[in-house]
Formats: sequence, structure tokens, C-alpha cells
Amino acid sequence: MNDEMKGLIDRLSETHTLSHAQYVRLIEGRTPQSAALLAQRARETRERIYGKAVYIRGLIEISNICKNDCLYCGIRRGNRNCQRYRLGKADILSACAEGYALGFRTFVLQGGEDAFFTDDVLCDIVRAIKSCYPDCAVTLSVGERSRASYAALREAGADRYLLRHETANALHYARLHPKEMSFDARMRCLHDLRELGYQVGCGFMVGSPYQTAQDLAMDLKFIEEFQPQMAGIGPFIPHAATVFAHEAAGSVDLTCFLLSVIRLMHPSVLLPATTALGTLDPDGREKGILAGANVVMPNLSPASVRKKYELYNNKLSDGDESAQCVQSLKMRIASIGYRVVTDRGDYQME
Repeated sequence: MNDEMKGLIDRLSETHTLSHAQYVRLIEGRTPQSAALLAQRARETRERIYGKAVYIRGLIEISNICKNDCLYCGIRRGNRNCQRYRLGKADILSACAEGYALGFRTFVLQGGEDAFFTDDVLCDIVRAIKSCYPDCAVTLSVGERSRASYAALREAGADRYLLRHETANALHYARLHPKEMSFDARMRCLHDLRELGYQVGCGFMVGSPYQTAQDLAMDLKFIEEFQPQMAGIGPFIPHAATVFAHEAAGSVDLTCFLLSVIRLMHPSVLLPATTALGTLDPDGREKGILAGANVVMPNLSPASVRKKYELYNNKLSDGDESAQCVQSLKMRIASIGYRVVTDRGDYQME
């Protein structure tokens, strides 16, 4: 590792900021040595704030029906081979009950942009979860909605909202999405969520089609400046029913490198080791935690629908990705020196 790379890592560790050009240099100059040093600094930073704790979230995939036709997504509107489903309120509450007994204290309701889930329907579900489990956090990840909708859901009790920005470059965004979707609308949603008092999560794909080091540096700079409470990044994985079916998957190593960068730029961020990491690498989840991540999100969805929520090919949903195997997950995480805790796992200021 040369002096320039070490200098950039030292600067990031100390000041939590780099210029766009410096992020580009850090990415383009990546070596196993610089990645190892970044990961070490990221672990030290994470442990200073969160200790050895790894927070678990119970992921409930409430619908794979979506009005959008994003070019990379397996549940896109145009995929006629997708076996569509939608969970009802009783299904969702049943999953929460099972998750609570297993030690989950955050439930993440994730789905496509399904018109069935109006404000009235979704607010009713959120209120029911909060009534049954007042010590738990409810996170929503159901796409772009109006400011009034976000306000109603917040009033109903939703604590957090995940909305990946996917890319901070508007031109790149346009190459990944249909014309009716707008980069400006995505950014408006994120700022609305922040202003309404949610703990907000954004994020991006690593290795998506057309992506450059310049794009990744824009993503890093956006996260640095926006300061979300959560940041979800994972490698791009193609799906056979999309226009990107034959594109190469993103890199686990680069994803872990960027996890470390994000931890150093934003020490308090809640940072998942994503399902996509585990899909590409059997040890991907552990690698993510060792790179600075401190959240995992096992699947609490009913077993009958898990394989239908296929955002990309071969998406993990069973085995250690299943919430029912939380004991096995705890053992795997313990084997690398960390521990799964029963906790809401709220964002903590440094």
C-alpha cells in the first residue's frame, strides 16, 4: 500500500470526509492491503459506538406486486413469469408474533409499490404491530409515496423508512429505470422522510450496469452529506427476467471495501450485511460484519412466499437467511467475535 492510500484512509478516519476526487482515488487504488487497513479502522470505529453488538431485523416481504418496471429488478411490472402474492394483515401479524418469540425487536415491512397498500391499509397494520409490540420498532420499505402518505404512516407509529437511492448520478439513474421514474422524485422522498422525523435509510447497488468509480464516489459523497441513520449497500446480482440478465454480478470484495468506507465517513450509521452478500458468498454476511456492518436482516416472511420475492436470481431466503434459524446465525456471528442482541438497535449518535 502506498503513502497516498494510507494518507487517504488516515484522513477519512480522522475527519470523516474526503472530496469526490479523493473517493475516486481510494476506489481505483484499492488493494488487499488498503482494504485490510480500512476494515480494521471500520471495526474499531463501529466497536467504539456499538461495541460487539449485531442487531437483527425481522424482514417481512409483504408483496411482490409492483407498479414499477425497474430494469434490474426481478419483481418488475414487466416480468410476466413472476408468481405474484400479497400478505394480509393477519399474515403480517402472525409473522411478527413468531419473530417476537425468536427475539426480534424490529420488524421491516418491505414490498413492491403495490396500490393495495393505501395509507388506510398500511396505517392500520402499523398501528396493530405497535399495539401488540410497543417495545419494537417498525421499519417500512415500500417505495416512493407522497409526503402526506409518509406523514400519515409516521403518525401511525412507523419509526424508520428504507428507500435506496440506487445511484446518486441522475444520468446513471436514468439508465437503470424506465422513463416514468424520476431521480428528482427519489431525492424528494428521501428529504421528505428526513423532515418528517423518520430514521431514514438510503443505499445503492455495487457493480450495477454502467457504474463507474466516479458514480460510486458520488454515492459515497451523497451519504456523507445526507447523513442517513441507515445505509444499505449490496452487490448487484442479475435476474433472468430483466434486460440486465447477462450482466456480470457486482463484487463482494468491493462491497465490503465500501462498507468500511461508509463506516469511517459516518461512524454511527446502522449498516447491514445484506442478503445479496450472502447470496454471492457463503461467508458474505460475516465478511460484511468484519468490514464494519452491524445489522443483519433474516427473513420472517411465510415460508410459502419467500422464494417468490426474487429481486435477483438465487436470492437467499432459507437456511441461515431464515429467521427460524436465528440460533445458527448467532453461532456464526459469535465465531467471528461478535454477538447478536435482542434489541431495537436504534441509531446512536457518536
